[in-house]
Amino acid sequence: MTFTTALATPADADSVGEIHAESWKAANASFFAPEFFAEALRQRRTKWHDVLATDEKNTLLLAARDGRPLAFSYFGPSALHPGSAEIHGFYGHPDGWGSGIAQALMAATLDRIHAGGFGRVHLWTLRDTPQSHRFYAKCGFTVSGTVRTYDYGDGHPLHQVEYVLIPEPGGAPSR
Repeated sequence: MTFTTALATPADADSVGEIHAESWKAANASFFAPEFFAEALRQRRTKWHDVLATDEKNTLLLAARDGRPLAFSYFGPSALHPGSAEIHGFYGHPDGWGSGIAQALMAATLDRIHAGGFGRVHLWTLRDTPQSHRFYAKCGFTVSGTVRTYDYGDGHPLHQVEYVLIPEPGGAPSR
């Protein structure tokens, strides 16, 4: 297996949307009513055309296994913690789960964040998703202790927990 990462372009929007929707379907379906969830998946499939065409402050890295895009990270300056980076989204298609592509993408993401001069990185993940918690801990992130509620648009806010990491060159966490 060969993993590659590259900056996404507007031509990658359909692949990014497919990864986002399929990841969300596999990991989050139980949190939402079926009608809302169907629309949320549709939005995740289509929103990346506009994002990739217009967002100039954030970066989207696309990871592929043997040429097939299977994961992406979306990151940039943090609005909450000035001088820090925030990973706004980190998604893997279920076809890539367990292959190592997510770890390769996280290493490339942290390298870019470090190269951008950020001394700290944080992200938010749903409180009740143990798979994501295990992955971020494996990558060296720790729970900050901050919890927030976030409404995805259905009027039923969910709890998210914040994870933090101080990256070093090569994507290794600072200990």
